[in-house]
Amino acid sequence: MANKVVCPKLLKNLGFHVRRLNSAPSPLSAVPPLSFTGDFNATTVTTPNLVDTVPQINTVPDKNNIINFDDVKELFYGVPTSKLIRSTLTLQMAAIDPMVDMGMWVMNSKLMEMPIFREVMLGFVKNTFYEHFCAGKDLTEVRRTVSKLSDGGLKAMLDYGVEHATNNESCEQSMKAFIQTIESTKSLPQSSTSFVVVKITAICTPRLLKRMSDLLRWEHKDPSFNLPWKQKTLPLFAESSPLYHTSKKPEPLTVEEERDLQLARERLTKICEKCLEHDVPLLIDAEDTTIQPGIDYMAYSAAIKYHKDDDPLIFGTIQAYLKDAKERMAIAKKAAEKMGVPMGFKLVRGAYMCSERELASRLGFQSPIHDSIEQTHACFNSCAEFMIEEIANGSGAVVLATHNIESGKLAATKAIDMGIKDSQKLQFAQLYGMAEGLTFGLRNAGFQVSKYLPFGPVDQIMHYLMRRAEENRGMLSTSAFDRQLMRKELSRRLKVATS
Repeated sequence: MANKVVCPKLLKNLGFHVRRLNSAPSPLSAVPPLSFTGDFNATTVTTPNLVDTVPQINTVPDKNNIINFDDVKELFYGVPTSKLIRSTLTLQMAAIDPMVDMGMWVMNSKLMEMPIFREVMLGFVKNTFYEHFCAGKDLTEVRRTVSKLSDGGLKAMLDYGVEHATNNESCEQSMKAFIQTIESTKSLPQSSTSFVVVKITAICTPRLLKRMSDLLRWEHKDPSFNLPWKQKTLPLFAESSPLYHTSKKPEPLTVEEERDLQLARERLTKICEKCLEHDVPLLIDAEDTTIQPGIDYMAYSAAIKYHKDDDPLIFGTIQAYLKDAKERMAIAKKAAEKMGVPMGFKLVRGAYMCSERELASRLGFQSPIHDSIEQTHACFNSCAEFMIEEIANGSGAVVLATHNIESGKLAATKAIDMGIKDSQKLQFAQLYGMAEGLTFGLRNAGFQVSKYLPFGPVDQIMHYLMRRAEENRGMLSTSAFDRQLMRKELSRRLKVATS
């Protein structure tokens, strides 16, 4: 049958099916581990510096101008002009709607099955979006990227680009890749890695996580419901949490499912023990609400068992676009405190806005997502304020993963007011290649800032890259602001060079 060609304009609504802020399910449902290559024992890396010298940090910044965006010379101090030009052009391309639509159409078309066309497209992507948004194809290239970030006073979150596994074999392959990533941190510059990122869907199949989530939801509805496989954990739900996914009493896990769950626990245990051995925290990404309870269960039960004295080892993720986010986080945090367990959270806005609303509507329920972006901003800021106060009182840790300038300013002001600007338990984070102005501004103000570094072969990371381009339309204010700052600095450098 002839291939059906669909006009790119019809893909304007494709964003309804594409994740927006975190990594997402890919058509490549099971991806084998990378070919990890390179000499991790090498003591030197010859690469151009991201910055020559870290700018002088303001120890007592003006509270009305904590993050200084006015002095672009200081903001982009040491960033090579070639990088500024490439970044400006790449972000500009990502902001052009027709180009994004065309890219999404091409990547999902039969054209990618043609070897020559595929090679050309991969080459274009590698030299544009890939180099801008990704840390490299393997750990050798990642090490160069991390070294440049470290030279610039930034830390790295290492995210091996594997997503959903389909069976125990692919889960085992993912676990081995995560462990190799953790082990690689010993050869990186000291204190250059803030986290290794793990997706539970890569070591436990989404199908099993859905079954677990249904059972956990039913137990919340009926506390007498017995789950023989359940281990000690923190509260997973609040009164406002959506439970409509599970409309009837689910069947217990089968013997085979319980065996698979035990294997998933063993994989997470090996990962946690390796993190303890190498003294690097573990950050667990969030997914959609159909499977998030199972992910939270895995994260919280591991956090109870594994931590570094008073410092958390495991950081779960809270998505502030969910109406129950603040309540769930506060309940889990207070329960952990009562148990004497240090708990860390990564706070993000969210990743499945359209699909969550569609599912709730189809089932006849209200959306679990806030009704407006203003409400989401307010929830994020409230959650950030809560965790900053908890840290100031000596409990917990948080990573504020945001591209929103106002949220960054509010959190930075609050942290200074509470006297925890220098605390190791407060960090900010942005995606690699995005929100550079906010990243450098927070760094220059004296805060700990990390970049989220996805890595893997170009064809494996392709769909991640297209999501970055797709989501850029939802973050045009940040992207446009970054491009404006970069153009201002490029203009300044041109005037200096020609004067």
